[in-house]
Amino acid sequence: MRAVATEKREQTNQMKRNLLTLAAIAGIAVGGSAWAQPGPDADGPHGGWHGHGGSPLEHLSDTLNLTADQKAKVQPILDQAKPQLEAIHQDAMTKAKAVLDNATAQIRPLLNADQQAKLDNLQKAHQDMHNAMKEMHDAAKTN
Repeated sequence: MRAVATEKREQTNQMKRNLLTLAAIAGIAVGGSAWAQPGPDADGPHGGWHGHGGSPLEHLSDTLNLTADQKAKVQPILDQAKPQLEAIHQDAMTKAKAVLDNATAQIRPLLNADQQAKLDNLQKAHQDMHNAMKEMHDAAKTN
């Protein structure tokens, strides 16, 4: 009986590790264009530039002590790079989602009914969080 409980606990822990790995992969994919995009909460406690505070130009300026002339030359370069990075980011997100969906489709049949329900809840919570972040980002763009 104790061996069965230990085996179940090990399976549960492995499932959690797998889900955390998938979440990490998604997080890496999301972070790909972080330097080019100000966050939705520019004045928030974590800063607006994905934890760096301010815009990419402000970050570079503060880090590298750019002169006003250098800032004027750097800004158009960042502006030109931004749409390219956003396109790369979108492509990476699409590809990452396909990989994650495929992995989940393979994992799901290995789970019992309770685990499948938990997986469904995790996926819904993740989607809800994604939707809320998108709404915040879109709202910040319009302000």
